[in-house]
Amino acid sequence: MNQNQNPTTDQGLTVKHICKQFGDVIALDDVTLNVAPGEFFTLLGPSGCGKTTLLRIIAGLELADSGQVFSGGKDITRLPAIKRQVNTVFQSYALFPHLTIYENIAFGLRSRKFPDAEIKKRVNRRLEMLDLSSMAQRHPHQLSGGQKQRVALARALVNEPDVLLLDEPMSALDARLRAQVQEDLRRLQRKLGRTFILVTHDQSEALVCSDRLAVMRQGRVVQCGSPEEVYDNPTDSFVAKFLGAANLIPCTKAPGGVQTAFGFLALDKEPSWQEGTVAIRPEWIGIGDKEPERNGIRARVTEIVYRGTNFDLWLEPGPLRVRTSSYRRIDPGRKVWLELASKELVILEDEAH
Repeated sequence: MNQNQNPTTDQGLTVKHICKQFGDVIALDDVTLNVAPGEFFTLLGPSGCGKTTLLRIIAGLELADSGQVFSGGKDITRLPAIKRQVNTVFQSYALFPHLTIYENIAFGLRSRKFPDAEIKKRVNRRLEMLDLSSMAQRHPHQLSGGQKQRVALARALVNEPDVLLLDEPMSALDARLRAQVQEDLRRLQRKLGRTFILVTHDQSEALVCSDRLAVMRQGRVVQCGSPEEVYDNPTDSFVAKFLGAANLIPCTKAPGGVQTAFGFLALDKEPSWQEGTVAIRPEWIGIGDKEPERNGIRARVTEIVYRGTNFDLWLEPGPLRVRTSSYRRIDPGRKVWLELASKELVILEDEAH
């Protein structure tokens, strides 16, 4: 676990050595994380990696078998959910169908016996902030998916929590709307200055929204850092493949670089292993008609896929995947030179199995 990249703070949210088991299944295995105040932090990983279980423990909806949760420097490990300065937006939105949008948002404040004047002030502020004022008297069935998502956010934010937890809140939206809501959510978080913790399996969502993210696998945090740090310098094959596309090249250590099935590749630093893997993102591979000075591979295009903003090319020997701008079409069968620049090759440190 890369804990050294996490900021240490007494006023943010911290989980220390959290373990959770369901029968024979280990859901969380000694997870430690620090989330700074006002940070947008994302738990990213495949289904079953433990990210939602960790979110539920932070919310107080699940108890850890061992470990501690701190918020604002206070130990809240055993504090009931209702007493935590934490609110959760669920995947299903969980709106009350019989209540208007206004009353859905006001529900938490009414249950806590806030005065009517204060309820009106807070609810109207959130309605305006999330562009819902014209829909205040509608019911959930009269709203689109994106509108329901904004209502769920407003209902959580009206309680002014220190931490807002988001459990895959955009998974039910179509691709176009999801992209828009991701940007809206990021702007909202920056405007409010509150701590947001998002759970998702969507890599693009994590990259767009996060100040930092933690990639989880089998109940553990395998890498933590800014989106740029984790994308540019994945620690192992799992992270390289899960956060974006990656070419994984098995190799053997050689003087000045590594020996691969494509030939010798020079590296900027020496691997710690004798046999291992180097990775390179498809968009980092240079493609041209002339042989580069070093790390050149002569290849033939076998398949192309048009993606609007770019082409994805598959080549042999390989399989190698290259990403090029859409203005440059290269037809299957054409031979090209590839450049796998040493500065773009990442040495992976996979654990031995």
